Amino acid sequence: MKIGVLQADSVMERLRLTHGDYPDMIEGVLSRAASELGENVTFCTYDVVAGHYPDQLDSCNGYVITGSRQSVYDPDEWIKTLRGYVVDLHDLKIPIIGICFGHQLIADELGGTTEAAAGGWGVGSHLYDIVDSHWCIEPEVKQYRVLVSHKDQVIELPDGARLLATSDFCPNAMFSIDDHILALQGHPEFSRGYSEDLMYMRREIVGERVYQQGIESLQHDLQSLEIAKWIVRFLKRKPV
Repeated sequence: MKIGVLQADSVMERLRLTHGDYPDMIEGVLSRAASELGENVTFCTYDVVAGHYPDQLDSCNGYVITGSRQSVYDPDEWIKTLRGYVVDLHDLKIPIIGICFGHQLIADELGGTTEAAAGGWGVGSHLYDIVDSHWCIEPEVKQYRVLVSHKDQVIELPDGARLLATSDFCPNAMFSIDDHILALQGHPEFSRGYSEDLMYMRREIVGERVYQQGIESLQHDLQSLEIAKWIVRFLKRKPV
């Protein structure tokens, strides 16, 4: 299975040497998940900020849209182009995974709404309740915890979207559309070390209370690998 990574940002240079870039993180966790599921995966990265896309829409079995420090409602031309690409993939029902910014952009472009969250920044690890079962979530669980870093949220889901997970802080934390779109606010590709360093970099921006809560939340167990397996199953479009 060939997975296309639509890279919507790069890790800040001072953190990249230690933690790698976003495609490295995604390839790492999805490769490990695929290996445990007995699946063979390859990856191809496309820098969509620079306008790089596959030659054909179906060049990959599915695509992962990464996070980004930018907002989906920013007027940058590359964001408009990516929006159009999401529509094209959606029309052909080619599988798309949206992570954070990707989650927000998919929702916003397909008829939902993404805005700056009234509750401010979400950082560290957050716990979510699964409110609807899905065939890719195997074995079934009631909750999951994953690392996050966002100030925007999906406020309203697009028509036809199925809400899968929620929390008081982030009501629309994960959703699917049919069997070709899976979008989640969390970052299963992040490591605790990267999350901690990123919070430290943004300490003044997020505020001391949120920063301290985020640091304390890193002690909890994470379900990053389990979520990565959901993603691999979804891109495969069958239970494995």
